[in-house]
Amino acid sequence: MHNPFLSILMLAFEAQKVIELRLVRIAWGGTEAQAEIQSMVSEKIQAAMEATGTLMVGGSPESVIARYREHVAANTKRLMAA
Repeated sequence: MHNPFLSILMLAFEAQKVIELRLVRIAWGGTEAQAEIQSMVSEKIQAAMEATGTLMVGGSPESVIARYREHVAANTKRLMAA
């Protein structure tokens, strides 16, 4: 059986990289910083709505965590490329 706490722990570690990359981008300032802040807020709202919808239709907490990890991976890839 898969341990859900391992997924939560991995999400926490992976999210730290996105936080680091975003803070660097914001620290540089300018239009990219403003765009990143707006993106960050809208992504959080969308992710929360998606998670709520998943749980409301009977999805598991594990599926929500897996989806958050997909979002984090996409953000890491985007931020590392820029």
